[in-house]
Order: sequence, then C-alpha cells, then structure tokens
Amino acid sequence: MPSLPQLAAYVFYVVAALGALFLGVREYWYNVVADKRTAHRKSFRLVREDILIGFFHPYCDAGGGGERVLWTAIRAIQADRPRAYCLIYSWDKVQSKTELLAKVKAQFNITVDAERVILVTLTSWTHLEASRKATLILQSLGSVRVAWEALNLAVPDVFIDTTGFAFTYPLVKYFFRVKLVAYVHYPTISTEMLNKVEKRLADFNNTSEIAGSPVRSGTKLWYYRVFTMLYGLVGKAANVVMVNSTWTMGHINGTWGTSAKTELIYPPCDTKSLQSLQLENREKLVISLGQFRPEKNHAAQIEAFKLLIDRHASELKDVRLAVIGSTRNDEDRARVTKLQGLIDKAGLKDKVTIVENAPYDTVLSYLKRASIGLHTMADEHFGISIIEFMAAGVIPVAHNSAGPKLDIITPFKGEQPGFLASTPEEYADALYKALTLPSAQATRIRTNARESVSDRFSDEAFQTQFVAAIQPLLPKRQRA
Repeated sequence: MPSLPQLAAYVFYVVAALGALFLGVREYWYNVVADKRTAHRKSFRLVREDILIGFFHPYCDAGGGGERVLWTAIRAIQADRPRAYCLIYSWDKVQSKTELLAKVKAQFNITVDAERVILVTLTSWTHLEASRKATLILQSLGSVRVAWEALNLAVPDVFIDTTGFAFTYPLVKYFFRVKLVAYVHYPTISTEMLNKVEKRLADFNNTSEIAGSPVRSGTKLWYYRVFTMLYGLVGKAANVVMVNSTWTMGHINGTWGTSAKTELIYPPCDTKSLQSLQLENREKLVISLGQFRPEKNHAAQIEAFKLLIDRHASELKDVRLAVIGSTRNDEDRARVTKLQGLIDKAGLKDKVTIVENAPYDTVLSYLKRASIGLHTMADEHFGISIIEFMAAGVIPVAHNSAGPKLDIITPFKGEQPGFLASTPEEYADALYKALTLPSAQATRIRTNARESVSDRFSDEAFQTQFVAAIQPLLPKRQRA
C-alpha cells in the first residue's frame, strides 16, 4: 500500500496530466476557431479592415417589434461603421436577401445596405420551436445546438443576440472566444411566472391542469427555480447587456447580477414620420397592433369590445375594431382562425376585422384614421405598438403593468396620455371613456401623447445609444 507522500505524488501527477491535457485541447480548439474565422472571412471576401458583426435572430423576417430592433440596429451600425458587415443567422425558410430586404422596407420603412448584409441560413432552427413539455429548458438547450451550427458556419468578431437565447452565451464567449452583446426584450423567466405557479393561477404559460394540481404545481415551481438559477449563470457571460424597459432591467439585473454592465435602451419607433398625421377628425375606429402570439391575449380584446357594444350599442353604433398583426408560422395562423371563431360567436363579424401580415402602408392608413389603440398583453416588457399609437395621435388603452405602466403611459404635463386597464370590464370602461371624450380634450391628450414619446423612443435615440453601447467591443482600427 503506497505511503501518504506517494499517494499525494500520484494525485499531483494525475491532476497535472489532466490539466496539461485540458490546456492542450483548449489550445488546439482555439487554433481551430482561429482557422475557422480566417476561412469564413475569406469566403465573405472581407479584408483586414472589415469587421463582421453577427446577429443571432433566426426569425429575422417575422415582422414584430424584435425585428424592428434588429433592422434598426443594422442600419445604425452600417451608418456608423462603413467597413462593418452585418451577418444574420437566419432560419432556412427565409426568402432571398432581396425579398427579405424588400419586406423589411415594406413593413418597417427601413432601408439597409444590401451589400453589407450577409445571410447565413440554419437547418437546425427547429430546435427553437416550442415544446409541449419543459419548453423553457428544451428551447434553451436547443438554442445551444442552433448556435453551434451558426458559429461553425461563420465566426464573427462580435456576436449580438437579439432574441433572448441566453444559454448560447457560454458557447459563444468561452468556446468560440467571440465578444458578446445581449439585447434583452424580456427575461426568459420572471418572478411573475414563478408567482403564478406558486399561487396556482392558470395562464397561457401555466395550464389549468397544472394550476389545479398541487403536485404538478410544486414540480413546476421546483423546475422554474432551477431554471432561474441556470439562467442567471449563463447571462453573466455577456460583455454588454442592453434591456428595452425598466421592467426588463429589474428582472435581468436581479437574475443575472449584471447591473454594472446593463444599459436601458428603449426600442426604436418611427415617431418622426407618424407625427405628421392629423390629430382631429378621427373615426370611431379601435385598432390593435401585434404579432398573433398567445401572450398578446387577443381574446381579451374581443371580450372587452363585446362588453363595450353590449353596454353602449345605440351610442356607439359606428364603432369598429381592426385587429392587425403578423403571423410567423402555422401555429400563429391557427390562432388567427380561432380568433375569427370567437368574433363570429360573439356576433361581431360586421364590426371586427382581422388584418394579417399587413404592409407598412396599410398599417399607416389605419393609424391615420383610428381614435383608439388597444393593447391587452399583461406584463408586456415594453410595447412598441403603444408608442406608434401615441406618435400617430391614437389614444392608447393598454394593460396596467410592466412597460406600458412604468415607461410609456406615464404622467405628462400633469395628465395621463392614455388609459390603463387590467380586466375586460376595465378595458370596456376605458374604451368607452376614450371614445366619448369631448373633442378638445381628446385633441389635448393626443397632443400630449405624441409629445411625450417623440424624443424618448425615436429611431435616432436608439441608434445613437446602441452604437455607443457596443463601441468598447469594436476593434481599435474601427474606432473613430
């Protein structure tokens, strides 16, 4: 039997051998990554002075607020860095680059330099699709698989995640040695989600079957807590963190512990062009803008509008509702079909219209005519459509929580530039108040609403702040 000194020596040699093996493998892998980066730059015909900035945004053609952030960020980088090339890791169902950029122009009125946009299509994007069970962890692990494919296809100088897949961060930073930026629209998990499970409240992310079972609720709560811990660990890997609202910043700083490197940068909104729309002579038209996703709670809009009509049918016989939004996939289109069924069942077929995947000109035509903008998502991280309402002179009626409450519909010149509500009944009451305002008061609210958002949430403000935030990560040769 070996003596204690001999045993200690054996342990030392084993640890030293394993350490040497680890360092050797790491050095080999870093050389592989360096070779990949060189090969990728060569394939894109980049020279030494060029910088390659990768955006992880597989659904880059979805047409929502997140996509507006993506394309405005690309435009900002291109304007600030003439030698910067923006690479987008996209799903393989995207159109050609020409068709994609034409769609971006039509939906957002954003034009970018096509020559400095590179599309890298991914075949593994299906791993990002929602699962029936354990969605959070399966999507998060799936995102690592997708990021692995992405980085093997193209290693950028800077990697910008604009979709919220934080579990990719350790892979990006520590395995591929790429500087990492996170623009967080909303936390993957929040205290509100945990509270709903703990209190056993049914919601779109907590089914009535789970809420009704103490055992299943307890299991899900444990699962959420473990996921929150892991989410906090991976989030720390980001070099620069940007968040889109006060609500999101509170959750991210609390979970990731990144307050020292977190900046609040509101999403961009085309407030300038919308300010040219007239404020008077609006129709009794209520509109909503947003992707057809479950959390947007379009069903609540139909319920609230039905209550409004039932209570004030004779007084508001000319009122109409237009539900405008984009669809990403078959599930979203199924939601539209289900929503149309709710409209028909409520007897509102002649008063409610669904407008799917409308181009920017069509959206603008609704914003010109509408009196009220309706938004029913609870804990909406921000709410770009609410900004668009206010800039266009459309009085907002939004949920009394998160972004709308903390950042957007806040007192201005001693008056609320809109209405907040929580239940269908409260929404119906708020809609009635907004639709029956005296003309002079309605114009004053519209004027204040427009003025309150014009500078805070403009494209120009976002572009300036976004470029300033990523500046420390750019190579020295790129600095002004």
